[in-house]
Amino acid sequence: MTHSFNLQGKVALVTGANTGLGQGIALALAEAGADIAAAGISAPTETEQKVRALGRRFVAIEADLSSLEPIDRVVRGTIDGLGGLDILVNNAGLIRRADAVDFTEKDWDDVMNVNIKGAFFMAQAAGRHMIANGYGKIINIASMLSFQGGIRVPSYTASKSGIAGITRLLANEWASKGININAIAPGYMATDNTAMLRADEKRSSEILGRIPAGRWGDPSDLGGAAVFLASRASDYVNGAVIPVDGGWLAR
Repeated sequence: MTHSFNLQGKVALVTGANTGLGQGIALALAEAGADIAAAGISAPTETEQKVRALGRRFVAIEADLSSLEPIDRVVRGTIDGLGGLDILVNNAGLIRRADAVDFTEKDWDDVMNVNIKGAFFMAQAAGRHMIANGYGKIINIASMLSFQGGIRVPSYTASKSGIAGITRLLANEWASKGININAIAPGYMATDNTAMLRADEKRSSEILGRIPAGRWGDPSDLGGAAVFLASRASDYVNGAVIPVDGGWLAR
């Protein structure tokens, strides 16, 4: 079965790959054989070094993904720089925290523009290329809040619920065209986005108390699911949202 997970010769575009979950996913795809294009507002210097150390090609594309303007340029830059586009990982995301009664329009719009609007139109741009080729893998990054309500993150909850919805919608429309569209829902991961939670001793203890695995996740924990969904091994998987959560949802 190992050949089914081999990504040799494939090109993956990963948004927000400079740190955290995006970096972990990019490295897992590179280890499986894929060349990597990374798009985001920050230079993915460390990610590039690690991908190249694995013997894979790497292209960095600077883009502010809070706007739709750079999306076609990102897709074209991937194709021109690496010779194709087989895999898209919609990972770029924002989170803003405040009580719902105080939540601002700006915090709503900033998060929604990147997390759901940007993800949909990135999938659309990549999808046009993939449909023309009759093959492609799109992996959206969902969340535990694709299933639950959470607290103090109204726009994040709305956007990640939306990610689950558009994953299913795109699967319905594009599965017959040779495109697999699925999502990974990370649990509580040790990233910049959760730094405040981990620093809050009481909240961190509450979170860990509900995770059967007994620890915060590491970005590398997403690697197996990402490689599976990016590879031929998942050719009959469409519209799924796969939790990688240490058992959080089972509790």
